[in-house]
Amino acid sequence: MAEIKESSTIQQNKKYALDSCPVTYVMEKIGGFWKPIILYNLSNGDKRYSELKRAIPAVTEKMLIQHLKQLEADGLIIRTAKPVVPPHVTYELSEAGKGLIPVIHSMAEWAFKDMDGKYNCK
Repeated sequence: MAEIKESSTIQQNKKYALDSCPVTYVMEKIGGFWKPIILYNLSNGDKRYSELKRAIPAVTEKMLIQHLKQLEADGLIIRTAKPVVPPHVTYELSEAGKGLIPVIHSMAEWAFKDMDGKYNCK
């Protein structure tokens, strides 16, 4: 990956937005298409990688792995690996991640109301 130039205008603007706007801070942590979906799936309890992949079939392996690593680095999920063969890895929400459950569930509730029969999803 390319190194980020901290003195660039975009990085300075991003830092200003993160420091001054709580919504920007949240979106920096859970923004993007897949992160909220991963958090929603983990809100019902811990899951193995294969269970997450099955629950979110449209996500590619690369994107799922990338977002799981980002969520772990941001302290929103905990990755637990047991030293067995084959590897047994589970993901669960951290305390910070559990704090987002009301937000994620509110998003889902809003979606069901807004869809109002427009789409067929679970």
